[in-house]
Amino acid sequence: MEVTVSGRHTTVSEKLRNYAIDKISKCERVIGGMERAEIHFWEEKNPRVENREVCEVTMLGHGHHVRTKVSAPDGFTAVDLAEDKLERQLRKLKTKVMNRKQGRVRPDLEPELVPESLLSEEPEPVYRIVKSKSFDVSVMAPDAAALQMDLLNHDFYLFTNEQTQRAAVVYRRDDGDIGLIDVD
Repeated sequence: MEVTVSGRHTTVSEKLRNYAIDKISKCERVIGGMERAEIHFWEEKNPRVENREVCEVTMLGHGHHVRTKVSAPDGFTAVDLAEDKLERQLRKLKTKVMNRKQGRVRPDLEPELVPESLLSEEPEPVYRIVKSKSFDVSVMAPDAAALQMDLLNHDFYLFTNEQTQRAAVVYRRDDGDIGLIDVD
């Protein structure tokens, strides 16, 4: 697996670079065939953020992208947290891939010769909705929606954009700025 390490607006020490490569390379033992891993380090500039060192890892392989982003007080701890999170995600991916392979039916086999367990479709994942809420969607400008989001102390706010007359969402980005998603 090819591993690249980079730092955005920061220098990555050789010790941290080698530590990150060793740790992230071990994740390949969970599921083989991952072709590439990219590790990016940067530091949050916001002084209110306690865990300022950020480690983002993206792994590519099997036609899949697995990405994780963690924050910690130092780079070494961030790498450890990223490794744990990546291993969980890779185990989940491996289980998903294995279930898909086992559930396939070969088309050249007669249906009566195929075991009944293979004929049943793979069950869809069940998501448990624990809370349901309904509210009126107001027509407003994006800056008014951002103000409403702040007043409600939420990370996002759904509204109808008065300029486009379509559904839109304002959301708080990790860097503290506000983002806008306008639905086509």
